[in-house]
Amino acid sequence: MNGAPAQLVFDLPHRAALGHEDFLVSQSNAAAVDLVDRWPDWPHWAALVVGPEGSGKSHLAQVWRLKSGAGIASGAMLSEAEVARLSDARALVVEDIERGIADERTLFHLLNLAREHRLSILLTSRAAPGELDIALPDLRSRLRASPVATIALPDEALLKSVLVKLFADRQLAVEPHVIGHLALHMERSMRAAIGIVAEADRLALARQRRVTRAIAAEALQAYRQGDGDRG
Repeated sequence: MNGAPAQLVFDLPHRAALGHEDFLVSQSNAAAVDLVDRWPDWPHWAALVVGPEGSGKSHLAQVWRLKSGAGIASGAMLSEAEVARLSDARALVVEDIERGIADERTLFHLLNLAREHRLSILLTSRAAPGELDIALPDLRSRLRASPVATIALPDEALLKSVLVKLFADRQLAVEPHVIGHLALHMERSMRAAIGIVAEADRLALARQRRVTRAIAAEALQAYRQGDGDRG
């Protein structure tokens, strides 16, 4: 009898992300992926990807950077230097604008520059444009008029596929019922998937065992405890 665990396979489309990774696609992120796929044929010079923490916004922004050659900036660190970067690269990612925009006039300038010269800006945020605390009326209006693609937290199919891939990246074959147990009980985020798989790998290596349901449950508990300590 073959003791090797059964392989779990999900028929989800994927695309190259950061060279060695795959960006998995499901209903929860399909609209945002379609936005990236349609570039440079955007009907608007700027677009926003909106989703909660751990939903994959930054990962997808990196996919777009590879495709567009864009520069990258943080909203909280935004300065006039980004104007030259946008002019040179003709595309720019501005991340996490819900955490604050260091210079609202600079972002407004960037959006105007993109509109006038057919450049592209992709912004990421945990909050929709109408929920952002923005003092400059013209910028507030401009962002609210921009197209928005929303990423939801990973659905079950995507979460299971991510877990399978993360384990496979560590050369760990894990039985379907272990994946199902984790997907049922874990926080629905990419961050949690990465942390839990790393902890399960550590436990399995320390005990010289494959990743069983017991080890997976222990890894889940350890991740929750560690996440609480970090909070």
